[in-house]
Amino acid sequence: MAILIGDIAPDFTLQSTEGTIHFHDYIDGSWAVLFSHPKNYTPVCTTELGYTAKLKDEFAKRGVKVLGLSVDKIEDHEGWAKDIEETQGTALNFPLLADSEGEVARKYDMIHPNADNTLTVRSLFVIGPDKKVKLKIEYPASTGRNFDEVLRVIDSLQLTAKHQVATPVNWKQGEDVIIVPAVSNEAAKAKYPGGWKELKPYLRIVPQPQG
Repeated sequence: MAILIGDIAPDFTLQSTEGTIHFHDYIDGSWAVLFSHPKNYTPVCTTELGYTAKLKDEFAKRGVKVLGLSVDKIEDHEGWAKDIEETQGTALNFPLLADSEGEVARKYDMIHPNADNTLTVRSLFVIGPDKKVKLKIEYPASTGRNFDEVLRVIDSLQLTAKHQVATPVNWKQGEDVIIVPAVSNEAAKAKYPGGWKELKPYLRIVPQPQG
């Protein structure tokens, strides 16, 4: 069965470039990004991992632990990591999991037989501190992901988990948000004493809550 938003992210234990990872223990209390790449020593994956490494501080300030996953063996990761540093200008600085038996790829539905029956597609999962899947994105092997979009979505997920708001189309950090319909006007007055802009009874715009 496919892993759906709201499901508990399956646990696993795998070797990585930073030692053995017991997934649920490793991410305990943190947000996490788990993403697969089809194969080591491939051009698109090289650019993705290099860019993700450059975002280390951005993920850290959001309390996010990042893990990459490949179906290649652990011994194949070291040489590729050198290539990533040489070509992308940043050393690998997060664990790269070696799922050589494809166990995790199957648990997370990362292999799509009609695309390729052995290699993973570009699957990405954002997992909350409750270990539940908050987001899943899948790209074909030929298309590199937009990790700036991943950060944008994490900002939205973390904001909406804390406050009773939703984020509108193309929202970015600091922009106005939407009061969710479940919050009555009376409750909204207590939360937002400065008021809001009501375009429709169900569409109430308010500045992004702080804190």
